[in-house]
Amino acid sequence: MLKRIFLVICFLVICLPSALAAQLCIPNAPEACQVRLSIKTALGEKAYEWNEHEKFLFRAAMAFAMRKHKEQEFSLSDIILCNETVRVSFWFVVTSPLNPSVLVERKDIEKAVSKFRHRINGAFLLSDTTLEFVNIYPTLAAPVVPNTPPWLIVFGVVIGLIGAGIVFLLTSTIVQKRRKKQQKAEEGDEDIEELEAKTVENGSTSEGVYNTTFSDDDRFTQM
Repeated sequence: MLKRIFLVICFLVICLPSALAAQLCIPNAPEACQVRLSIKTALGEKAYEWNEHEKFLFRAAMAFAMRKHKEQEFSLSDIILCNETVRVSFWFVVTSPLNPSVLVERKDIEKAVSKFRHRINGAFLLSDTTLEFVNIYPTLAAPVVPNTPPWLIVFGVVIGLIGAGIVFLLTSTIVQKRRKKQQKAEEGDEDIEELEAKTVENGSTSEGVYNTTFSDDDRFTQM
């Protein structure tokens, strides 16, 4: 009797979850999602085989994404796969951690996949094109916000240009004044040199002129 009870319990534990999963995971159902993998296309000779270990990893990656998105304790048993094909495609659904008979809405699965697509791809060494969640698209990365506001950068550049212009004007003005002073000093030196040259010329000319008045006086005095 005890042996029969034990067998019944084992049957319920092993078979009921599988039967329940088969009922919950139905292709093209409103809450079901389809996945297609192109492992050979992506990795070539380094392609790995899609087996139970890889399925375990997929469940773990999806449980992680659902935990982060919903902030609930999702586990591997909440990720149910079905309708697998040789060309590595399958469907999956996610059950609620609070009630295994209730499916998580597809929109929540889409949000979780979109937000953590890069983490899921990285787990399988694939990309968005080689690990395809059909009709689920990755969320675009948020634009990088610089630590310094853009307007402050523009303001700093404008102020810098204005400051450089002021410095240039002041410098050019000072240089021009110095040049004018130097030019005036050079012109003054040239005037002095010309004046001295004229003075010397006038002096040498007067020395060569004979004064006839004094010569006549000397002649009458002798007489």
